[in-house]
Amino acid sequence: MVVEATKDNFADIIDSNDIVVVDFWAPWCGPCRSFAPIFEAAAESHKDGAAFVKVNTEQEQELAAHFQIRSIPTLMVFRNQIVVFAQPGVLPESALAKLLEEVEALDMDEVRREIAQQERCGQALA
Repeated sequence: MVVEATKDNFADIIDSNDIVVVDFWAPWCGPCRSFAPIFEAAAESHKDGAAFVKVNTEQEQELAAHFQIRSIPTLMVFRNQIVVFAQPGVLPESALAKLLEEVEALDMDEVRREIAQQERCGQALA
């Protein structure tokens, strides 16, 4: 099932699911409309493994701005409240399936170590 996210429920969705796949889209966007069936099919095949969320950038401009969405559709994937993938454009069904497998296989301790190291490097440059 695909859930419509708003600024009011977005944080709760991210906090209450291990994996959240977010489609930032708009009704007037042709590529967004062509990606919708692919996204919905992935949601159906991953009912137990991830939450699938759509954010209408026309209605949820604050969310789009917060995540610096500059092109739609943009796909963003969270794992344990951390953005592990963000990319504009339409993904074919096979690429989306492969991405979800890779996200599920991530070593989140390693991801956290990498983030901490990047933050330390950023502080050293400041």
